[in-house]
Amino acid sequence: MTGTAPRPPRRSTLLRVTTVVAAAVPLCTAGWFGWQALDRSGPAGATSAASAPAAAPDTAQAAGAPSDAADGTAPLTPPVAPAPTSGAPAAEAPTAAPSQLPTPAVPAPTAPAQSAATAAGSLAGRTVLLDPGHNPGNGAHSAEINRQVDIGNARKECDTTGTETNAGYTEAEYTLDVSRRARALLAARGATVVLVQDGDRPWGPCIDERARAGADAHADVAVSVHGDGGPASGSGFHVIMPAKVVAGKADNSAIVEPSHRLGLLLRDHFHAATGEPYADYIANQGLDTRSDLGGLNLSGVPKVFIECGNMRNSTDAKRMTDPQWRQQAAQGIADALTAFLTTQ
Repeated sequence: MTGTAPRPPRRSTLLRVTTVVAAAVPLCTAGWFGWQALDRSGPAGATSAASAPAAAPDTAQAAGAPSDAADGTAPLTPPVAPAPTSGAPAAEAPTAAPSQLPTPAVPAPTAPAQSAATAAGSLAGRTVLLDPGHNPGNGAHSAEINRQVDIGNARKECDTTGTETNAGYTEAEYTLDVSRRARALLAARGATVVLVQDGDRPWGPCIDERARAGADAHADVAVSVHGDGGPASGSGFHVIMPAKVVAGKADNSAIVEPSHRLGLLLRDHFHAATGEPYADYIANQGLDTRSDLGGLNLSGVPKVFIECGNMRNSTDAKRMTDPQWRQQAAQGIADALTAFLTTQ
């Protein structure tokens, strides 16, 4: 057959070949576009992350941290918000091939209502002294509480009965209740909490013994809790900080500066927790500095007094006799002490 010229194809054969090629071209082109559309659904070609399905929730993170409720109140640290349920849209979770799926994103935790320093264990190794002002039994022991004691720059009565609301709710009852509530909150954060008296004494103790109690307990800080007996027209709370006193057996030079820092923290945290306004009949912007209080003159650890409200004012009295408000008062005191011990 070599050297022989090829025979021209028949016309009918050419027509069939041309028809097959013409039909194949659109089919190939459609297949190529379809492949490109599928290829763009992967991470490299994603154009809208918001349209991608959500990644699977991380159940270990969605459970959140354990709450540290104290004294039957609501948790101090809100739990972490749960992860989105399966199928919810997630802007940061593009679809990928099974072998390329990224680690599921953990949802951002809900911002805590309070500082992380309020978490359980944050005060481990710290000791706090709470001094509930006065004693419910003082009224039956006038001879004992009226004797004079040395406060360094003067002599004053051992103690007094304190004030009360017009309805007879006493300052001593109030201060003991709030101090116990604050103790529960602080203990839940890991602190060792010592009360100068816990309703376990018939009277007192005297103000000089109260002042020594902080050093005796090796406390890091102390707060004396009170209610004021001001004019009925006046309302609000204030914090009393120590003036420097170096006289007789008193020398509080070392505690004045840290006590003033504590005073500012207590004013701010108590106001935030209770909504109680600053006193409008005494002090300045909720702060006072005094040199006539034995509990501050003789203290060996940073210490302040808080007058939580005016028990002779009808509005303040209504708040202070409300257990829910007393819990808020305890919260403000505990938060201030926590801030003092965990910040510089």
